[in-house]
Amino acid sequence: MKKVLLLKFGELFLKGKNRREFIKLLKHNIVKKLSGLDFQLSETQGRLVISDYSESFEDEIVSKLQTVFGLIGVASAVEIDTSLEGIENEIRNIDLSGVKTFKVEVKRADKTFDMTSMELERHLGGVVLNQFPNLKVDLYNPELVLFVELRVNKKTYIYKSLLPCAGGLPLGSAGKALLLLSGGIDSPVAGYLMSKRGLRLEAVHFHSYPYTSVQAKEKVIELANLISKYCGEIKLHVVSFTEIQEQIHKNCDEEYMITIMRRIMMRIAERICHENGLGAIVTGESLGQVASQTMQSMTVTNSVVSLPVFRPVIAYDKEEIMSVAKNIGTYETSILPYEDCCTVFLPKNPVIRPTIKRAEYLEKNLDIENLINEALANEEIIEIKNY
Repeated sequence: MKKVLLLKFGELFLKGKNRREFIKLLKHNIVKKLSGLDFQLSETQGRLVISDYSESFEDEIVSKLQTVFGLIGVASAVEIDTSLEGIENEIRNIDLSGVKTFKVEVKRADKTFDMTSMELERHLGGVVLNQFPNLKVDLYNPELVLFVELRVNKKTYIYKSLLPCAGGLPLGSAGKALLLLSGGIDSPVAGYLMSKRGLRLEAVHFHSYPYTSVQAKEKVIELANLISKYCGEIKLHVVSFTEIQEQIHKNCDEEYMITIMRRIMMRIAERICHENGLGAIVTGESLGQVASQTMQSMTVTNSVVSLPVFRPVIAYDKEEIMSVAKNIGTYETSILPYEDCCTVFLPKNPVIRPTIKRAEYLEKNLDIENLINEALANEEIIEIKNY
């Protein structure tokens, strides 16, 4: 008998011939996440197993594993050689103090075992009742579930709780994209959700010093640091937007200032993508939340780029976005009262139904290509490593 951590992955089961590539990447991410700790990682049918680790580090290991995309659960389990007598003995040794109702749930991947799953569940339930006669079986709402898994490697894993993990697909399985990271509540959540679908991220932040403060920039760096716990290492591109905003304010209609500002941001984002081998742009836009996020506004914004633009919170309301932000630990930082460039020169009545024709006409007053070149020539690169 030995203590192990049993890892379960979810929708990887739906993959076909390329499933091995996803599992290989998941194992790589686990090893990277747990770097610096001693352990062994092995695989049995449908499960990964971590063994030979120091039990004093178990809580730390479990906490780290819960942030690995591709895993749906982790359990502290006992591993034994498969035999009815051995399973019975381990069941008798489980501490069930304080529990009034229970059930046994068996997964018999090893079809060579003599009893079926249901037969073994009934048998082991009887073993528990003989050992703890005050307990009662409750198949529908038990206080405790005893999980028994008989795997094809002739090992049986017994555990009584499964802790949830991040789910999704292994980080890096879907390519790389650029996140527009503003410093608000929405964009860190958008980055988290796209990484949950397998995207590695770089990020771009536009600042307008001296209209925005140094603290506002530091806030964004901290947000990148917080989401990198899930999203992996992040290269943060910090781009000065001051001159661009001043030129927009000076030469364009006030109601179109946000629209044109967003269009230039998207152009810069696409340039960064092309220069860094990134295949998409990610934003935290939610339909109808503000003037720049109406369907017409996003159509006008999209028209200046050819790369796909992913908007994972497009159908979320603010409460839903805030709930995710709280769960991943970014909310308290996002609400710190430091202005970002989107609040500089804010028009009183921004257009909510802009047109491409009008935006293009107003942009003729700007030397957009030169403004973009100057902004990118002075960009700052910050490497965020908290994975």
